[in-house]
Formats: sequence, C-alpha cells, structure tokens
Amino acid sequence: MLRTDYLTVKTTGEHEIVIQKSRFIAHISRAETEEEAQDFILQIKKQHWNATHNCSAYLIGEHDQIQKANDDGEPSGTAGVPMLEVLKKREIKDTVVVVTRYFGGIKLGAGGLIRAYGRATSECLNAIGVVKRQLMRVMHTFIDYTWLGKVENELRSSIFDIKEIHYLDKVEIETFIKYGDEPNFLNWMTELTNGQAEIIEGNLQYLEIDCNENDA
Repeated sequence: MLRTDYLTVKTTGEHEIVIQKSRFIAHISRAETEEEAQDFILQIKKQHWNATHNCSAYLIGEHDQIQKANDDGEPSGTAGVPMLEVLKKREIKDTVVVVTRYFGGIKLGAGGLIRAYGRATSECLNAIGVVKRQLMRVMHTFIDYTWLGKVENELRSSIFDIKEIHYLDKVEIETFIKYGDEPNFLNWMTELTNGQAEIIEGNLQYLEIDCNENDA
C-alpha cells in the first residue's frame, strides 16, 4: 500500500556540537531499506575510523517496521536508543543517523550521554531540514484556448497546484492532485468547463514540502 504522506530528512548532511570537550558529529541520510542504512553506517565508520564511538540508529517503513539502535561501546542505552527516540518523537521515516564521538577527556555519565546523543540528533535534523513527502497524482487537462484564462485563474486560486502548461493544438495543463482527491478534481474541472475539458489521469509521484522545526 502506498503511503499518502510522511516526514523524512531533506537530504544527507552532518552537524557538529561540542559538549564538555567531546565532539559529537551527527550524520544523517535517507534510507528506504535496511541495506541502505547499514551501508551509510559503514561509510561513516570508515570515514571516522579513529573516533571513540560511531553510534547509530535507523527507522524504516510506514509503521516503523525496521528500527535499530547501536551504542557502539557507549554504556547500554545511552546513545543509539536516545537517537532513535528523537526520530520517533519527530515522526521521521526512512532515516538513518550516525553520531560520531571524539572523547574530550571528561566523562558525561549516563544522563549526560543520553542528552548529548539526543541533542546531536535533534540539532542535526533542524540543521539539515525535514520534508513532508506528499503522494500526488498528475492530472492532464486538455482545453481549447478560449478556456485558458478562466481555467488558469481558477486553478491558481484553488487548492490544486499547476505543474506545467503546454501550448499545443490544445492547451494541456498538468496539475498536482493529492492522491485520493482525483474524483473531486474531475468533478470540479468538468463543472468549470461545462464538460468541455478532456481529463486524463497521469502518474503518481511524491512532492516534497519543506517543514520548519515546529511543523516537524
């Protein structure tokens, strides 16, 4: 079953914080399979082979079917789990995070580690950004040029988003429609054009909408 919408990380990136002289470098990326997540973790471990720890967590699947947390030598439950909890709390899907720690000589204790790894993950999400992936149907509407002004104006002030307009023998307007909303669009366009439009359902694709920290 297709997911109609979900939140995920905007792109691959990293963000560093320093706590009590220890460097915490959070690396984050999308991962739609466990294999992709493991590959990313290995890549970071190779890049930071001399780090004290490379702790990781990932959350994959519509219902978070695949989720793992790894403390990589930190006291049990103080690194991977708080990282995973940030992803869950923010409802981030299909995402892997690795937090690299270079020990600065001052022990943080269990509570300090939990806060540090959670903070590193959360701040990395804020720095890299979160997007909402919305499943859309592309609808193709063909009209005579006499209808163009009215249809375009109505579309631009409607809930539907114009993707592209092609000026051929007839005007073809490609419109993004939320998945499941196709019948409403069909009725709306038919009524608007007095049945003079030819409307064809196109492909499904995800649109990515930026979310700010509060939205996510």
